[in-house]
Amino acid sequence: MTARLILASGSHIRQQILRDAGIAFEIIKSDVDEDELKQAHRELKPAAMAVLLANAKANQVSSAHPEDFVLGADQTMELDGELLDKLPQRELARARLTAMRGTSHQLHSGLALVCANKTVWEHQQSSTLWVRPFSDAFLDIYLATAGEELTASVGAYAYEGLGAQLFERVDGEFHAILGLPLLPLLKALRDLRVIAS
Repeated sequence: MTARLILASGSHIRQQILRDAGIAFEIIKSDVDEDELKQAHRELKPAAMAVLLANAKANQVSSAHPEDFVLGADQTMELDGELLDKLPQRELARARLTAMRGTSHQLHSGLALVCANKTVWEHQQSSTLWVRPFSDAFLDIYLATAGEELTASVGAYAYEGLGAQLFERVDGEFHAILGLPLLPLLKALRDLRVIAS
């Protein structure tokens, strides 16, 4: 490997995806103010917002580590054309999940690789997920058992866990749904000689 790979994210699932793929990396979490960026760029579509946020995170960390490759990643959720944010409180999850019931939504993953404060690669990948028309009784059980999933992800679910029970169909690659499109990233890392080809 010619340079370190730094993940500018505190996401445990993104870290696990990279570890499972055998990628060596370090974690330096960015402290980009996402809310401020979203307000400043309200005109952007949710898919473009994911890429903007990924670039902002990677560039912030890259400024202190210019010799390394920094991976920024973000994911936005779009429901009925609206960009949604993570829920600040568990109590709000019932209303969000009820609004999602029997409908589809999109998850937009954005990735950016930055070296010396220059974006050398970026990628955007979208997935569509159809939430099944679950019963109120199921919703009660889910809310009682989902735990931190309710506020850790924008959709109040972890697709790789209990949240899979919410869905009847998905159109998207598994890792992209989790927020880190892996195969395009691996190709970029090989092309940039960060990992062996």
